[in-house]
Amino acid sequence: MNVAIVEDEALAAERLVSMLHKTGESVNIQAILETVEESVSFLSNEKKPDLLFLDIELADGRSFEIFNKVNVNVPIIFITAYDQYALQAFKHFSVDYLLKPVQQEDLNTALIKWRRMANHPGEVNDQLIQLTDWLSKEKIKPKERLLIKSGNKLQYKPTEEVAYFLADGKEVYIYTLKENKKFLIDYSLEQLESQLDNNRFFRISRKAIVNADAIAEIKGLISTRLEVKLNQPCEHELTISRDRSAAFKAWLDR
Repeated sequence: MNVAIVEDEALAAERLVSMLHKTGESVNIQAILETVEESVSFLSNEKKPDLLFLDIELADGRSFEIFNKVNVNVPIIFITAYDQYALQAFKHFSVDYLLKPVQQEDLNTALIKWRRMANHPGEVNDQLIQLTDWLSKEKIKPKERLLIKSGNKLQYKPTEEVAYFLADGKEVYIYTLKENKKFLIDYSLEQLESQLDNNRFFRISRKAIVNADAIAEIKGLISTRLEVKLNQPCEHELTISRDRSAAFKAWLDR
């Protein structure tokens, strides 16, 4: 079974590869792709994989953009953290979807479904046509506001007012623009990464997501990492690892 993985998180891709080898299937990883453009190039020129694992949020945009640039005529298993409405659509129009963090049992079940569908190629093609049609009509809007905790009260805060999100252990906090106030929110960074406007927000590390409007400058470090300096006081060191630096620069420059 030839497999291509579209996933811009190196650790997530490595974990998926490890799990695939534990399924009992004879798996050949054709490619691990990080961006929409890489995926379009691969699917245009290379031998098509038997199965495509497709993460929804990539460094240079949503993977849905791939469908507008190249004919994707292979079975797809989505990897996602989207809300239930979107999940129902993905489940209907693809082999299956896997929620992050991917679980071995869910992966095994998805491959069983793929094996069953592989015997009915017409069904796969029909679903891909329906998926493309649905994507052309359905626009999934990024999250515009968040429910935050302030003492014993709950209130909404527009996402555009957030300078950055920071994970501290199992808790995630927002730090607001200008006011630089700190609030606890009931979301994981994984959930936020898939639901925020990726033209405005970028996940620079496992612990932080930053708003482009809050960035004052980028400083290069000797270790090839980058350091993000904000245009407001910040008590945290916001650094970007080497494997995210290129994607971050591309995000800033678009």
